[in-house]
Amino acid sequence: MIDQLFGFLSYYVPEIISIVLMTTLLVAEAGVKDENAPRTKIHVYTQLMLGVVLVCLLLNLGAKPVHIFYNAVTIDPFSTLVKIIMTIGTMGAVFLSHSSKDIYSNLKSEFSIMAVGVLIGGMLLASANNMLTLYLGIETLSILSYVLSSFKRDDSTSTEAGMKYALYGGLSAGIALFGISHLYGVLGSIQFVDMVTKLPGIEGVNLGILMISFLMFFVGIGYKISLFPFHMWTPDVYQGSPIPVTSFFAIVPKMAGIASLVRVSFVFVQEGSPLAISWIGLILVIAAMTMTVGNVTAIGQTSVKRLLAFSSIGHVGMMILGVVVMNEAGVQAILFYGIVYLFMTLIAFYITSHLSDMYGTDSYDVFRGLIYKHPVMAIIMASVLFSLAGMPPFSGFIAKFNIFSVIIQKKHYGIALVAAVNSVIALYYYMKLAKTMIFGTPQGEEKVLGFTTLNQTVIIALFIPVIFLGIFWDSAMALAGNATLFIK
Repeated sequence: MIDQLFGFLSYYVPEIISIVLMTTLLVAEAGVKDENAPRTKIHVYTQLMLGVVLVCLLLNLGAKPVHIFYNAVTIDPFSTLVKIIMTIGTMGAVFLSHSSKDIYSNLKSEFSIMAVGVLIGGMLLASANNMLTLYLGIETLSILSYVLSSFKRDDSTSTEAGMKYALYGGLSAGIALFGISHLYGVLGSIQFVDMVTKLPGIEGVNLGILMISFLMFFVGIGYKISLFPFHMWTPDVYQGSPIPVTSFFAIVPKMAGIASLVRVSFVFVQEGSPLAISWIGLILVIAAMTMTVGNVTAIGQTSVKRLLAFSSIGHVGMMILGVVVMNEAGVQAILFYGIVYLFMTLIAFYITSHLSDMYGTDSYDVFRGLIYKHPVMAIIMASVLFSLAGMPPFSGFIAKFNIFSVIIQKKHYGIALVAAVNSVIALYYYMKLAKTMIFGTPQGEEKVLGFTTLNQTVIIALFIPVIFLGIFWDSAMALAGNATLFIK
């Protein structure tokens, strides 16, 4: 038994290191005598340990897939690549928090503690292989997220964001757990593989209960990744939360939720399954509505954080289209999109954060005439906006092209048309912001203090993949293609 446990733990090294990191950060923060003292050493330690986690994940990327902890957790290339994306996103958010004025100086270490905790929950969710593990991942990720969203204690909008997030999250989690309990009642198991083997024998009333239960279960995942109609919390929470928190929410919880949706879909929605038609039809409708609501609502926004919030909703709607094709090409398209989305999102929030710190607002006005004061940053931001819109030669174009390719191959022409129209709508509001930066009249001639040499270097480094993956995308596609699901 002991030998088997240690054997399991040997596959779980990145998560163990993350747990150790979170624990040591708690101890280190408790030992700080001066509340307002800078936490530079703690910040450096956090980044180094996250770097170790990232290296371990990269080393595990080619490892043989395995089920551990009695089939409760799956370690496979798919979950490992998603964890890599989430770890880089966490490192980016922690770096931004150290320089951002949106996070109080005495709470910067606490942000790192909470962010690592959410990362641990996201890792568990990405590898979940039974309903209990999946629910624990959602709750671990969610509860700490509620705290992060209300980090600005003296700001009523941040407090409101945390309250809304907790209320919506608690309700959706309760509905999902209720659905899971009925799934267990009908199928007699919480293990994915065991549940699948019993699906063909379900009929009559039990089949109706099963359909409703899966719909309730879908609520928990849909809420976490801001799918319509569970997206209403997103703009308010994004706007009320500190910008480092917002950038973190846009990447880590979303990628974890999408990973769980992909795994659940590939496990349960198999040929001949009674769920196949209804589940895929549900995702098609939800994806269309999510894209449309996200992009149309983004048009009238004057806050860049709210614009990016609705934009992220639109991107999630586009990303989950890779699920409906139910093949490895769809998974490959989702993973490539996730990699590209990571870098684009970090850059957009980095630049928004530095401007917001300087002027005390994230409105369009602070971007006005940015090219005259910081031409490199303005060009990078405009390029990222083009990439988010899906314009060549940037990586966002390849990401969207891959999604269009897989859904057209499956002859889903209707949803492809909806996605194309939404891409045009997105182009409008992204270009509106780009126009403000390039053709607007700047407010004063003072330089933005947040654009230090270090911060600009980091932004440029993050921008390189946005260009590189748009031109030399073969290697990233091959990496995503090798990140296969293990569902046996």
